[in-house]
Amino acid sequence: MYRMAMEALYKWKAKKTKKPLIIRGARQVGKTWLMKEFGDEAFAKCVYISFDNNRVMRELFVPDLDITRLITGIELYAGHKIDPENTLIIFDEVQEVPQALTSLKYFNENAPQYQIICAGSLLGVALHQGTSFPVGKVEFLDLYPLSFTEFMRAMGKEQFVSLLKHGDFAMATTFKQEYIGLLKHYYYVGGMPEAVLSFAQNGDFNETREIQRRILAAYEQDFSKHAPAEIVPRIRMLWNSIPAQLTKENKKFIYGLVKEGARAREYEYALMWLTDCGLVHKVHRAAAPSLPLKAYEDLKAFKLFLVDVGLLSCMTRLRQDVLLDGNELFKEFKGALTEQYVLQQLKTMPDVETYYWTNARNTSEIDFLLDVGSAVVPLEVKAEVNLQSKSLKAFADKFRPALSLRSSMSDYKREDRLLNLPLYAIGNIPSVVM
Repeated sequence: MYRMAMEALYKWKAKKTKKPLIIRGARQVGKTWLMKEFGDEAFAKCVYISFDNNRVMRELFVPDLDITRLITGIELYAGHKIDPENTLIIFDEVQEVPQALTSLKYFNENAPQYQIICAGSLLGVALHQGTSFPVGKVEFLDLYPLSFTEFMRAMGKEQFVSLLKHGDFAMATTFKQEYIGLLKHYYYVGGMPEAVLSFAQNGDFNETREIQRRILAAYEQDFSKHAPAEIVPRIRMLWNSIPAQLTKENKKFIYGLVKEGARAREYEYALMWLTDCGLVHKVHRAAAPSLPLKAYEDLKAFKLFLVDVGLLSCMTRLRQDVLLDGNELFKEFKGALTEQYVLQQLKTMPDVETYYWTNARNTSEIDFLLDVGSAVVPLEVKAEVNLQSKSLKAFADKFRPALSLRSSMSDYKREDRLLNLPLYAIGNIPSVVM
């Protein structure tokens, strides 16, 4: 299975001076597979250590963090000597042993020749609980579910990916029904690696749903196992409210939809916990469309999205026939699914910061504002072919952005400073705006 993150790992390996690398991401997005695959492909040997229920390795890091002693212990565990130049050392579920996380500082300072990659599904949670973190001594790589581009590759559609990569929109438009069919499948299957692999192998929608249910159940177990008992009910209520939040016309997160009369301070920790786990993405409102958008971030107004569009469709019990064949009752939720899909693709794009915008009276909204470093780009999202965008036109007339984006099921079309980018080509945003 092709993952774009593999290219980032090879760039890390090629550096003359590099720090230990930490891969961040939600549970079951493929961190362990990626690390092992990279170790097998790029190194003569790979030492894999999971700290989950590993007494020997837990005890190794307790007495002190002397690197010579640690390497000796790891060699004994692996059963062979470690050649720093040709061996990748993998620490998995590293949050289970805080001392192992702290040791990365000493590996970086005292033994930078060792090549170490780490991952942990609950790393963000562990850090907020006071784990000593090697600030400035490590590098990071964020891993998300498969993007639509990666999904197409998994489905054996390399040539379709190539058309978009080379910007051949004339040819892509000729085959747009194929792209739209793949996109509908992606709305259902999503990008969780196990679900994608299963669907690519047998095309069974029911089996895909079963896998997604297991993933959601595992997340629920994590709530009970790792979160403080007093906030578990709030985490569950907040998590289960997200589909309803996204279906609203104004998708700003409302605590009152979690529980009648609920207030922000009652759910702040629950929200932080879900964000730290990588299970939800928080997109803040920008008060003004000016660079840098971070300076105009409205901390009280935000939208919440799930980690994966397939899990969202599973949570709502969306049937494949409703999604694939279309249904009048499905119209309202189609917009929510489309926005979730677009945000999920935006998260995989390095150097793109994502916000949204509304005017002071909340009568006009731009679905996403993109800070691409050199410009602010408004992005309007449409679930179908309807290209009427009153808010986008009003925004463009007032703020005069160099480029405005509208993404829909319509064909690629450039009109002066407005670009209609098909939803299936959303991954082309970096190439058209940067």
